[in-house]
Amino acid sequence: MKKLCFVATIPAVVHAFLRGHIQAAAEKYQVTVVCNSADEHLLEGLNARFVLLPIERKPSLWKDTLVLFQLFRLFRRERFDIVHSHMPKTGLLGMLAARMAGIPIRINTFHGEVWATRSGVRRAALKLFDRLVGALATDILAVSPSQKIFLESEGVLSPGKAMVIGAGSICGIDAARFHPDEAMKKSVRHELAIARDDTVILFVGRLNRDKGVLDMAAAFDAIAKDNPDVVLLLVGSEEDVAFSRIQEICDAVSERLRHVSFTPAPERYMAAADIYCLPSYREGFGMTIIEAAACAVPTVATRIYGITDAVAEGKTGLLYPVGDVAALTQNLLKLIAEKDLRKQMGIAARQRAMELFPSEKIIRETMMMYDGLLEERRRKKDKKHD
Repeated sequence: MKKLCFVATIPAVVHAFLRGHIQAAAEKYQVTVVCNSADEHLLEGLNARFVLLPIERKPSLWKDTLVLFQLFRLFRRERFDIVHSHMPKTGLLGMLAARMAGIPIRINTFHGEVWATRSGVRRAALKLFDRLVGALATDILAVSPSQKIFLESEGVLSPGKAMVIGAGSICGIDAARFHPDEAMKKSVRHELAIARDDTVILFVGRLNRDKGVLDMAAAFDAIAKDNPDVVLLLVGSEEDVAFSRIQEICDAVSERLRHVSFTPAPERYMAAADIYCLPSYREGFGMTIIEAAACAVPTVATRIYGITDAVAEGKTGLLYPVGDVAALTQNLLKLIAEKDLRKQMGIAARQRAMELFPSEKIIRETMMMYDGLLEERRRKKDKKHD
């Protein structure tokens, strides 16, 4: 049996990828998962081995070098046929260790590019790391067609090296989890003291500047003063923006803010929402957008690479220029005021999500990619021996 290793830090999206893909891969591969999560339930019910390493998101020369050495030893000992890495730090360490250990098939999935919102020396350095990952990997996955174009246009990847699974995303949508649910909607609104007829604007993700949460706070402050039945619900942990900062911006209407710091069940809040908002400055793919779409919730988001693949503009949501708070405000007001349009877009969003992004399709095509790469390697070896 061939041996497959996933290397990743574990934010929610990658967690979802691992569970779905491990379950499918374990049918024909010996699967190992290397990550930094001590969550004992991460691989519960899955036929895979778990290796915990202290991979930190922030750079640390000593700690990162130690992890690199540990990965190299693991890869040399196990002789995996495929190593597949995710996220920037584990992409660099995983691909470098796999190259050093002679792993024949080295796949990296690019997610959102941190350097896209940086400038100067920091942008150049971070971009260089991504170029190095692209050079070390034998195969590259982009999570959306527009991300692939962006990486090629920025010179990070050579044209044609990256692949996109299906129409994009990492793991697709689990229709059993994400769907309209009136009972769940009623329950969540009761828990959060939100009236049945209030219009709920939802954001799911880390509270940081790159996600545009300060723009969203400014827009909501302008909206809520004249719309007393609108609530802003933020679901996600604080990062470089504290929830208290959002409360300060929305001081006069702060009683209509709600914050849930962590949830293992984002689908509950998707089902409770009327409008999803992602004012992000960078995204590899708007995964939360299609999760909301599966719950028949339309989106207001920035017109940037990654998000333009998740939203069919004018049909499943409204897009606006990144950083334009006035345009964000107007788009939200449009969907708040036009309930029929909101409903129409929600129906179209769910239909599109179910057609283009079902998890079964994404997982099946990913497994076909692994099989194809192994078969290609076998043919090359046979040809060489001939």
